[in-house]
Amino acid sequence: LNRGFTEMHCMSGHSNFVSCVCIIPPSELYPRGLIATGGNDHNICIFTIDNQAPLYVLKGHKNTVCSLSSGKFGTLLSGSWDTTAKVWLNDRCMMTLQGHTAAIWAVKILPEQGLMLTGSADKTIKLWKAGRCERTFTGHEDCVRGLAILGEMEFLSCANDASVRRWQISGECLQVYYGHTNYIYSISVFPHCKDFVTTGEDRSLRIWKKGECAQTIRLPAQSVWCCCVLDNGDIVVGASDGIIRVFTESLERTASAEEIQAFENELSQASIDPKTGDLGDINADDLPGREHLKDPGTRDGQTRLIKDNGKVEAYQWSVSEGRWIKIGDVVGSSGATQQTSGKVLFEGKEYDYVFTIDVNESGPSYKLPYNITDDPWLTAYNFLQKNDLNPMFLDQVANFIMDNTKGQTLLSSSTQFSDPFTGAGRYVPGSSSGSSTIPAADPFTGAGRYVPGSASNAVAPVGGADPYTGMGAYQSSAAEAENIYFPKKDAVTFDQANPTQILGKLKELNGNASEEHKLTEDDLIILEKLLSATCNTSAETPTAQQIQTLWRAVNWPEDIVFPALDILRLSVKHPIVNENFCSEKDHVQLIILLLKFLNPKGKQANQLLALRALCNCFVSQAGQKLMMEQRDEIMTQAIEMKSGSNKNIHIALATLTLNYAVCLHKVNNIEGKAQCLSVISTVMEVVQDLEAVFRLLVALGTLISDDTNAVQLAKSLGVDSQIKKYASVSEPAKVKECCRFVLNLL
Repeated sequence: LNRGFTEMHCMSGHSNFVSCVCIIPPSELYPRGLIATGGNDHNICIFTIDNQAPLYVLKGHKNTVCSLSSGKFGTLLSGSWDTTAKVWLNDRCMMTLQGHTAAIWAVKILPEQGLMLTGSADKTIKLWKAGRCERTFTGHEDCVRGLAILGEMEFLSCANDASVRRWQISGECLQVYYGHTNYIYSISVFPHCKDFVTTGEDRSLRIWKKGECAQTIRLPAQSVWCCCVLDNGDIVVGASDGIIRVFTESLERTASAEEIQAFENELSQASIDPKTGDLGDINADDLPGREHLKDPGTRDGQTRLIKDNGKVEAYQWSVSEGRWIKIGDVVGSSGATQQTSGKVLFEGKEYDYVFTIDVNESGPSYKLPYNITDDPWLTAYNFLQKNDLNPMFLDQVANFIMDNTKGQTLLSSSTQFSDPFTGAGRYVPGSSSGSSTIPAADPFTGAGRYVPGSASNAVAPVGGADPYTGMGAYQSSAAEAENIYFPKKDAVTFDQANPTQILGKLKELNGNASEEHKLTEDDLIILEKLLSATCNTSAETPTAQQIQTLWRAVNWPEDIVFPALDILRLSVKHPIVNENFCSEKDHVQLIILLLKFLNPKGKQANQLLALRALCNCFVSQAGQKLMMEQRDEIMTQAIEMKSGSNKNIHIALATLTLNYAVCLHKVNNIEGKAQCLSVISTVMEVVQDLEAVFRLLVALGTLISDDTNAVQLAKSLGVDSQIKKYASVSEPAKVKECCRFVLNLL
């Protein structure tokens, strides 16, 4: 009698083991949904239901992909040993989430759009919003292995510390559940309730109801890698013996009596290694005999050990059947035989052996961890070094290791139940495992690429108004019909200038400058000429000498540099100056200079002028090319400016984003658009000023015009719900109108 599962076909596309699988829900294009698999070959394969070969392969991770989760609008989230998570839309990588310091073993997309969770071997869980780290959850004492969503506001996590935790999205840990005696690998929630199931390295599947462990099902395999609750409430588990088993509460789906008997026989023949600690400390001499099984158990899943003819047997109480079921023989109760991959934990890492070494009678004893794959001599040498012991013990310790691991080859233990997520050489935070754990450094900043998360201080506003309101002149009802706002074709610049005031301030501050920074009278005349040449008040063109003098002035100390920055902001709009500052040979200097001022703790006048200068770089080809090449660094630094309350800075930040949107609309670079959308979504949450909001709306509209991928991505980030409120703004009318045009696209 076959109870409902037959193999349809075998899909293949990876060159090494597959470590995670996930279903992508049906869409218009793929009405039956898709299957995504992550592998040790660093790739993700996407399959249709009816084809054995992949539809496409996603490449980008630099190490094993060990977790996947799918969301709405075709988004897929992946976690990898390379310490990053990536957000994919169809066949393209949209964003890379960086911030964890060790492998990401669990990922989940939350029901609220734009929110994602990652759980890592660095013992933390992070919540990401629109690609930025919003919050880090700490509490687990070892690697986080699994995540499960309970609702919009709550989730569960399980870890190698043998605990399950229930969290609120806001950051609080609401409850900790204990019951497992070893690593917990997997967690899954029952539909429409808060009950859940877990599986782990203690050979068990545990069912949790109302916060208690209600049932423990033992399996004839040491490692129960994964569990999943089906829509009908049945529980599927996969274990290290290569068998998938389905457990049910339904009588009509229960297996036949023969199958259940075969399962019990298999269970009773399993051998349990006492070193795994699944059954507590075992002293064979103190155990009772078979008569001990006449007394009933007190709770479901309770274990009892008895000694029968010199053999130790383990039994588990079943409440439903009112009897003790044998769950295996306990082997090697004195001096462990390593038959069952009984790994020992020492300082949070797994070893095949942990020896206790007494170097001399009176002194302390030392712990010596050892894996069969290690070199005994090297281990002995490191052990002596670590504990400051005399190197003359080297031979003795190495021989001790070899004598006590005799006959243990690699095959008998370490490959038998090695962790599919981590292979044999487990990756534990704090251990050094080569360069794969370090994200590539950025050549310009020395930091990793696009690292989300920001902390900065609030700053007070400064005065000064801005133009670019000409567009708001529309009041007629005819404007409803025609979208005059986006896609915008040209960069928006900051042109307003008062050369007399700027030069006056420059001269005043030059008087206070130190000798090394002081400009001569000639220098000041040169800058005056540059200003009139670039503000169209004279017919002259800027000269190399003028540009060099300006470069000296913009390198003034932070407290007096702002008038020089203002001259830079105005002159960089001139094609000759733009070409000079943004051309191949010196361009990086300009960006390094301007980004230095985008420091949340810096002076607001400098922040504002640096942002405006960056916006004005977009007027010429050379400037656009430079701004696009350095987009990642510029945007990452510029977004730090969101945290102040200065509306002019917010307007400049929104304008910078808009100018990027204009360029990205022309080249259709989806990774760039993803970064821009993430910035829009993040900045939209904090800005109050409606002019800044308007420019962000124009940027958003420009980014998603004529690009279905960008529309899907914007939806998955939840941008539509963020901007809805602006559709009812009465003044200025342009905000409401532009917002409605954007919402029509979404």
